[in-house]
Amino acid sequence: MNRLSFASDYASGCHPEVLRRLTETNLSRSAGYGLDEYSEDAREKIRQACRAPEADVFFLAGGTQANAVVIGCLLNPWQGVISAETGHVCGHEAGAVEAGGHKVLTLPQREGRLSAEDVRRLLERFRADEARDHLVEPGMVYISQPTESGTLYSLAELAELSAVCREYGIPLYADGARLAYALGAPENDVTLPDLARLCDAFYIGGTKCGALFGEAVVFPRHGTVPHFFTMIKQRGALLAKGFAAGVQFGALFTDGLYERIGRHGTEAAARIRAGLAACGYPLLIDAPTNQVFPVLTPAQEEALRKEVDMTFWETLDDGRSVMRLAADWATREEDVGRLLEAFRRCADLR
Repeated sequence: MNRLSFASDYASGCHPEVLRRLTETNLSRSAGYGLDEYSEDAREKIRQACRAPEADVFFLAGGTQANAVVIGCLLNPWQGVISAETGHVCGHEAGAVEAGGHKVLTLPQREGRLSAEDVRRLLERFRADEARDHLVEPGMVYISQPTESGTLYSLAELAELSAVCREYGIPLYADGARLAYALGAPENDVTLPDLARLCDAFYIGGTKCGALFGEAVVFPRHGTVPHFFTMIKQRGALLAKGFAAGVQFGALFTDGLYERIGRHGTEAAARIRAGLAACGYPLLIDAPTNQVFPVLTPAQEEALRKEVDMTFWETLDDGRSVMRLAADWATREEDVGRLLEAFRRCADLR
């Protein structure tokens, strides 16, 4: 029997509707670099979905690339970016932001989230420091929705962070690699128009949300980063066949497909969480999106790894392991059933 694949949410190709549109347009002759009609159609659909008619929208290939380019362009050379200590830019991007010359300034996290008060204290402490000219200046705030732990910022929390950033005159940037699964979670109360209203920049994830590749970087206010197109090119991130990303995002933002993709992934993860709870497995965190974090004994981990591809997350002080299971737009009901059956067989292993 084939191993079950729950290690990541980019293990499948693309949603059939996205593939259909790519096939239909495959022999079209289009301008390069995203200057084509498909990309402009996708931009306009994204502007409408965000209720941001003047937004600048750019398509990049992947999340690390998007983060490194956007952060590098929003910061001055002497500035760093504030992030939760569990933020993706801290631990899973091989130091891409710091390789670009900008320090990541970490703060404690609460279930993956930054607190507006912690951000305020950091900014006040920097401004009060008489030696601040010798320090890295906090120049922007990075968050992700959902967080690296699969949790969500509430609208109230996002508004508080936005207010602090605007009070201190620094940008707020949201990484949306899994944004579809945030939008698809019943617990979520943050919409795309909310992100456009409260953030200075964010990106809409495609790679993990039904596209073959691609992320849509959105600057809700036109001209936030002058010459951003040129900066993408300078950093080696400009897609020659940009129309391929445009076609995909045009499909994702037609007839509510992006939201439907997100609901499917979060519903599959909810069934997994409920099934694990019924078997007695504790969860590191009860995240409401598409990621599930079961806590396993060494014997359970050894047995389950023979049947299930999953990602190691961390080791607890008592020697148990936290693993990550990721559902997505392509997760099948029968695979959820097989996964839960495998966990049931191992529930009593100690």
